Amino acid sequence: MLAAADSAGLPAVGGVDALLITVSANRPAMAFLAAACAIAGSLIGSSILFGIARKGGEVFLQKYIAHGTGKRLHAWFERYGLITVFVPAVSPLPMPMKIPVFCAGALEVSWTAFLAVISAARAIRYFALAWLAQKYGHQTLRFLEHHWISVLLIALSLAIATIILLRIVRREVRAHE
Repeated sequence: MLAAADSAGLPAVGGVDALLITVSANRPAMAFLAAACAIAGSLIGSSILFGIARKGGEVFLQKYIAHGTGKRLHAWFERYGLITVFVPAVSPLPMPMKIPVFCAGALEVSWTAFLAVISAARAIRYFALAWLAQKYGHQTLRFLEHHWISVLLIALSLAIATIILLRIVRREVRAHE
């Protein structure tokens, strides 16, 4: 429920991660079920925000992309597409998720591609957190604090791999068209 609310736009910075770590540390046998529930909640919440943006977000977005930061964010999304959704979704570092999700909806990214990216990113993030909490228990947050550079490098590596994969898929789709 918390993951759905957070992904739908109600701020709960770090709340889902902390809850998942707590559940996984206290009940290691439930860790991966808790991760699956967090993924499902995130998909539901992200879908709500994405759907709202698909209905009327382009008009709202046009108001903000005409100049300044909005224009730069729009250009960034146009260039990198769903990688702008993947990186904050996979990263345990607090990064804004609502703007890229809203842009994806307003710019009419396909539902399938959007849900695939969110699913992949959240699965990596939440299953990794559940596994770490099983292994390190209540020391998981301390572990992440001490190894934040490694976590960041892993997230960046995954983002780069995703960019490469998306480019390969795009070339294949264009070749078949």
